Amino acid sequence: MNRISFHEQISRNKTKSFFLLFSILVILILLGYFIGKIAGPDYFFIIMIFSIIFSVFYIWFGYYNSHKIALMSVNAKPALHSEYPIYNNVVEALCIASGLPKPKLYVMNDNNINAFASGRDPKNAVICVTTGCLEKLDKHELEGVLAHELSHVANYDIRFMTLTAVLVGMITIISEIFLRSLFWKSVNNDNKKSQGILIIIGIVLAIMAPIITSLVQLAISRKREFTADASAVKFVRSPTGLKNALKKIQREHFPTSEEKHHYNKAVAPLFISDPFKRKISELFATHPSIEKRIEILEKM
Repeated sequence: MNRISFHEQISRNKTKSFFLLFSILVILILLGYFIGKIAGPDYFFIIMIFSIIFSVFYIWFGYYNSHKIALMSVNAKPALHSEYPIYNNVVEALCIASGLPKPKLYVMNDNNINAFASGRDPKNAVICVTTGCLEKLDKHELEGVLAHELSHVANYDIRFMTLTAVLVGMITIISEIFLRSLFWKSVNNDNKKSQGILIIIGIVLAIMAPIITSLVQLAISRKREFTADASAVKFVRSPTGLKNALKKIQREHFPTSEEKHHYNKAVAPLFISDPFKRKISELFATHPSIEKRIEILEKM
């Protein structure tokens, strides 16, 4: 079996993430080029300004309050050291090893094994685990899960995904405004044929751009999960704990309707595994399959 270096895995997935983010920028530029050709640069400049303002202010609120929203949505409570000494001790040891400040720790009441991290930077980070995570995992497995979550903090994944969300939001808004404006746009008869071709290309691009960029956004999310897995191995110098924890998650039952109510769909991508255990194509998933993650960890 060919061994995989966690350094190589981290580097490869970070490179792929930046390449995917660059592809979103390319789509934004292409969309702008065709809208500028069809409606004029002044018109595109106006909707560009509008979409930037709307997207930035909308995402800004979520960016600075993401951890509060996430914790409130799952009804999490602070994990006091006196009540959860092992949880606190493991995180403190990982923070010493990684050089990160200790995030605020929380617990949510759920029997399934899961955890998430949030916060815009290491100084404003939180980690939350389920009661099932604390009850069903041994100390080594818990260490692997917490190292994964701490890796999201160390890699500034919330910040990276926020930037991605802003760009995708801008493309969606620009496309929507452009498509609606076509109902009121008249084509110059002197240049009707060439303008008609440009409009068709513009319409196709405006329809496809939000779909493609949303799929790219999901791909970036999956790459960040692989990066966090590899970074967790770097922190603890062993893939065993995280690998065994993922195997336990894999064996868990599908959540009941009552258990699903514990989770908000908007917060679900933050968790170490999809809390809804949805059977969907990986193309539309926020997380890579657990099987693939275990396979990679076994090669480290």
